Amino acid sequence: MSDTSQHTTAEAKSKAEYLRIEDLRVHFKTSDGIVKAVDGVSFGVSEGETLGIVGESGSGKSVTGMSILGLHDPEQSRISGSVKVDGVEVIGMTDNQLRGLRGKSMSMIFQDALTALHPYFTIGAQIVEGYRLHHKVSKREAKQVAIDMLDRVGIPEPAKRFSQYPHEFSGGMRQRAMIAMSLVNDPRLIIADEPTTALDVTVQGQILDLLEGLQKEFNSAIIMITHDLGVIAQVADRVMVMYGGKPVEEGGVAEVMTNPQHPYTWGLLNSVPTLHSDASVDLRPIAGNPPSLLNVPSGCTFHPRCSYMLGEGSACVTQIPTMTAHSDVPGHVSACHLPESTRRSIIETEVQKVEEV
Repeated sequence: MSDTSQHTTAEAKSKAEYLRIEDLRVHFKTSDGIVKAVDGVSFGVSEGETLGIVGESGSGKSVTGMSILGLHDPEQSRISGSVKVDGVEVIGMTDNQLRGLRGKSMSMIFQDALTALHPYFTIGAQIVEGYRLHHKVSKREAKQVAIDMLDRVGIPEPAKRFSQYPHEFSGGMRQRAMIAMSLVNDPRLIIADEPTTALDVTVQGQILDLLEGLQKEFNSAIIMITHDLGVIAQVADRVMVMYGGKPVEEGGVAEVMTNPQHPYTWGLLNSVPTLHSDASVDLRPIAGNPPSLLNVPSGCTFHPRCSYMLGEGSACVTQIPTMTAHSDVPGHVSACHLPESTRRSIIETEVQKVEEV
C-alpha cells in the first residue's frame, strides 16, 4: 500500500469537517415503481481528506455524489435527509442558490469527460464560462486564468490547447481538462466519479498523482467514487463500502483493507488480485447479482448472496442491521448480524487481506 494511503483518521478529524450527510435517501419514480437508489447514507468529509466510496454498479455511489451538488431532477426524484456543505443545508435549495455553490464551494469530475464536456465549445471557453460565473473579471483575464489552469494540470502548450475542442484531446488530456474546469474556482469539495475508469494504467496513475498534488495545494476535501479497490488503497484516507443503496462498512482505508468486517467487503477483496496472490489460484467472485432497487430484499440487503448468512428466519433475513463500531479500532463500523467472534474467525482463515495493491 502506498504512503499516500497511510494518513491517519485522527489527522482528518483534527481538520474542519466540510461536508456532513445525515440519513440521505434518494428515491426515483418510475413506471415500475419506486427505485430506492440511496436509502439511508450518513458520513462526513474534512478539509484535506479523501474519502473513497466503493461498491458494485448500482450500489448508489454516483447517486450520492450527484445529490450533494443537487443534480437530480426534482420532478423525478424524492430526496430527504440532510446534506450540509460548510454548514449550509443543500437539500431544498433553489436552482440559483445551487449554481452559486457549484464550481466554487463544490465541484464534480465526471466519469466520461467526452460526454461531460460540451462538443460545440472549445475547452478554453468552457473553463472561462465557469470562472466568470463566480468572478467579475474580463474575458481576457479569465482566459489567462484558464491557460494557467491548463498548464497546472499538465496539459502541454496550454495557450494552443485553449482554443481546441474536446474531440481534439486524447482521453487523458480530456480528463485533465475536466479537472482544470473543476478546480479553476478553488473548490473546497471535489467529487471525483470514476475519474480514471476509461484510462490506461499509466495515465490513471498520472491523474491520481495530479489530484493528490492539487489537493495539497488547495486543501480540498475529495470524495473518490470508484469500484477499483486499488485506487482506493492508493489515494484514500477513509473508505465507505456501499451495497444496495446503503453503507455496509466504513473506516480508515488501511484498517478496512486489512481487517474487513462485512461479508460484502470480504467478497470484494477476494475478487481482486494482489501482488502477493498465487497466480495458480482462481479469484473468488461474489456469487449472484446485485439486488433490484425496486424490490430490495428484507433484512440485510446482502443476505441473498452471503455465504455466511445465519439461516432462514434469522436476523439476517428479518432485521436491517445498523452500523456498529468494531471493538478494536475507533471509527471502524460495519452493518452485519454475524457475531464479532465469528467474523474474526472467518477473517483469519478465509478472507484475502490486501496489504499491498
